[in-house]
Amino acid sequence: MAKRLLLILIVLLALGAGLFFWLTEPTRMESAALAEQDSGDAKRGERVFWLAGCESCHARPDAKGEAQLELAGGLPLKTDFGTFYAPNISPDPDDGIGRWTFADFANALQRGVDPEGRHLYPAFPYTSYVRMKHEDVADLWAFMKTLPQVKGRAPDHELSFPFNIRRGIGLWKLAFLSSNPVVTLPASASDAARAGQYLVEGPAHCGECHTPRRFAGAGGLDHARWLGGAPNPEGEGKVPNITPAADGLGSWSADEIAEYLATGFTPDFDTVGGAMVAVQENMAKLPDEDRQAIAAYLKAVPAVD
Repeated sequence: MAKRLLLILIVLLALGAGLFFWLTEPTRMESAALAEQDSGDAKRGERVFWLAGCESCHARPDAKGEAQLELAGGLPLKTDFGTFYAPNISPDPDDGIGRWTFADFANALQRGVDPEGRHLYPAFPYTSYVRMKHEDVADLWAFMKTLPQVKGRAPDHELSFPFNIRRGIGLWKLAFLSSNPVVTLPASASDAARAGQYLVEGPAHCGECHTPRRFAGAGGLDHARWLGGAPNPEGEGKVPNITPAADGLGSWSADEIAEYLATGFTPDFDTVGGAMVAVQENMAKLPDEDRQAIAAYLKAVPAVD
């Protein structure tokens, strides 16, 4: 009887392990299909680069000016699960992504899978980038290849068990990785608001900081409180509510939001601060129509009180 129970237990464990590995298998986009889209424009890609905030995490800490284009990585992101370090994503063939193909880049950006077939941690906001248009991804890739090659690798992530088991991220993705729009805009929404929806929910990844996460921060974004403010992931203070609520942007006009993104000045003549400084500096590099679209969308989303 004991042997039979042991055998049943072994079979169940084997089936469970098999199911786990099947469910957590990294999913990639087909390389052949992506190869047909590898014809991006670097000039357009520069806009996507600033919109996506690539240098905010991947440039060396405190880099300014042209040094912002040297994507050596190394910036630490301290969380309750450990410390993540932004990697070198310069075109260096040894320490960066210089040997990657466009398919490698697109799968990392939109599926969270590296060229070795490993899950990437969602500290990298592929949960937003998954909504990007393929032509924008191709343009960004074209621009990335023009940047300086930088030697040196960032430190390995410092994560405790079980968060250091990448395979488990596959289950997380099943629950939280989706390319669907977050907000259903009303039929009366302007074209600018609809353009802004793509920018905010996709490449600009505003929700990654301004929306609280479910399950004590370990889950996906709480879409019921989309852009309603969230704890600072680094543990100090709160990331503000940017919905049209009274304690958010309710008293700001769309023009005032766009002006803030362009200049860093609030309607009360205060100035941008904290981590938003880098974001605002990136937004200032965008065409005015992008800032106006973002502002229109932020005025159109549901208020979160």
